[in-house]
Order: sequence, then structure tokens, then C-alpha cells
Amino acid sequence: MPVDTAIEIETGPNPTASIIVLHGLGADGNDFVPVANELDLDAVGPIRFVFPHAPTRPVTINGGYVMRAWYDILAANLVQREDEAGLRASQALVDAVIAKEKARGVAASRIVLAGFSQGCAMTLMTGLRHDERLAGLVGLSGYLPLAAKAEAERHTANADVPIFLAHGRADPVIPIARAIASRDALVAMGHPVEWHDYAMPHSVCAEEIADLQRWLLKVLG
Repeated sequence: MPVDTAIEIETGPNPTASIIVLHGLGADGNDFVPVANELDLDAVGPIRFVFPHAPTRPVTINGGYVMRAWYDILAANLVQREDEAGLRASQALVDAVIAKEKARGVAASRIVLAGFSQGCAMTLMTGLRHDERLAGLVGLSGYLPLAAKAEAERHTANADVPIFLAHGRADPVIPIARAIASRDALVAMGHPVEWHDYAMPHSVCAEEIADLQRWLLKVLG
């Protein structure tokens, strides 16, 4: 099942870098277009932002209501019962989005994979396992899925990929303790993780966007 047609924004002709942004549960690719428009990355050169739409599926925790979701949420505890089959199916979808960017002439080393909430989980799920070194991974208000399998399954190509993690201290959806555990697991694996937490709920704030902009200029500079 391919990803629905993605929204694309190019900051100039012939982009030399791509930032793929994965939305959260129940949203779609439009969700993070305003955030991308706030980033000033002119120093990097022309960039293609790609905002894929997740497939629609029934979501157990929402009473089986059909919505856009990268994988099913089986219980409020996100770790105890994970939808491994859904995670792996969407990993293949995201890998296909990366492959399309490479086919259009953007080197893997110039591709940043980013995501919010479920999109963060898919960023870490896919990025760690990708077979070519990416420029970096951005995880906003999310967590590391299938954490017990991550180290064994990650690809050596991305063993040291830089990771930007940010979370709200008042997040009622994914408690910050879950994000801190994910951060610590990634650091233990040897990843250079830049960590930020903010006085916000399950959302994005201006300070976070400024910190992300600085990080993106560094990894794509």
C-alpha cells in the first residue's frame, strides 16, 4: 500500500537536500507545512520538504474509528502492546519516500527524516534501520518504538546518525518519561542526541522551532 500523494514544497529550483516530515495520529501532511514555512534554511541551499499522508486505518484506542495513522495504538501504554506489523508496514512506506528522493538526485546524506508523535516513532523506526547514512533524524513529542529490538536491528550505516529530540514537559499524550527513556536508549547506542524539553503540552512551540532550525543548519550545512 503506497503512501498517499505527498505535499511537496521546494524553496528553490533543483533542491540539493530533502526534509521528509511525518505527521501524528489523525493528522495529515498539511499539519507541519506552517512549521516548515517558519524555518529559515536559505544557507543550506534549495530544499524540498516532503509531507506524506499516512494510510487510513481503524485505531483501537479510539474505538476503532478510521483515521490516518502510521500504525495502530492498542492501549494507552504505548510500550506494553505495540502494533509491530503496522510499524513494519509503515517503515516500508517511509523507506519508499526516501528512495523517491534519492531517485530524484538527492543523496541520502542530504536527507533529514523528521516526525511528530507517531511520526517521531516512524522516523526512529525507519531512520535507524535505513541502509544508507542519512543527514539526521528529528523526533518531536514521540518515542522509540520496538525499543528492545532497536539496537539489534539498526543498520551500521546509521549507527552514528545525529538525532534531534524535543518534548513537552506537560505532554499528557506521551509522558516525558517515555521520551527520556528513548533518549537514554539512543545515547547508550552511541548516537549524538541533541535533547530539548519545553514548557508545553503535546504540541510545538516557537523556541523549539528556533532550536530545530539551528540543528538543521548544522547537519545540512
